[in-house]
Amino acid sequence: MQQNALKELYVDELKDLYDAENRLVKALPKMAKAATSDQLRSGFEEHLEQTRGHVDRLKEIFDSLGEKPSGKKCAGMIGIIKEGDELIEEEFADGAMDAALISAAQRVEHYEIAAYGCVRTWADLLGESEASALLEKTLEEEKETDQKLTQLAEDVNIEAKEIGGEESEERKAPRSRARGARA
Repeated sequence: MQQNALKELYVDELKDLYDAENRLVKALPKMAKAATSDQLRSGFEEHLEQTRGHVDRLKEIFDSLGEKPSGKKCAGMIGIIKEGDELIEEEFADGAMDAALISAAQRVEHYEIAAYGCVRTWADLLGESEASALLEKTLEEEKETDQKLTQLAEDVNIEAKEIGGEESEERKAPRSRARGARA
């Protein structure tokens, strides 16, 4: 009885991940287009191809379970992508936009790392060794992507700070002149 409950949860969460990955396939091109750093843009494009592979792995797992992957909306990914879309609509300076995109991308990765870690563990408990291996591979790729984003953020965040400092000085100068003109 308890194994059936875990299996139902497992299949439900796999459906959630399937929806999440498909939503990400649609969101990543927007993120790549908004990136000003060639390295970040390239990273989003590479992750798009990887994400398509994640969808294929999930389909393979559903086939082995005799289940359909559809029927679930991933509210978590919907919210994370919505926040990312809102960031893209902001008018940040180039470096700050890239820093914002990395922040949004890392939220996605952390969500996926948590989800894939759970379903991989449940696959192990349910004796789904082939599914577990596929889920482990995806989990490792998500962790690698997060690490790449962290490394990229080191340079991008510094650039965003430097650009922000220059803009602050530029903004102060006209105000100072305006105050001086009034005097």
